[in-house]
Amino acid sequence: MAKVIHVHLTGKRKDYYFGSVSAVFTVLTPEEVGVSKSYLLHAGLSGGGTVVTKKAIIKQGCLITCPRG
Repeated sequence: MAKVIHVHLTGKRKDYYFGSVSAVFTVLTPEEVGVSKSYLLHAGLSGGGTVVTKKAIIKQGCLITCPRG
């Protein structure tokens, strides 16, 4: 299964979905998210963790798809 990074911007009430932590910062700035790329890479999102900042809620989950065939 593929991983998905969900970023919910609390002030704008907007949701974004990314394929990696690095992809988050191609669209959003660290100021918009409230943390740096380095922090998120070491925050432990892979274990189902959640990072909550003053500006965003960041979670990692699995993308569920139908089997082929």
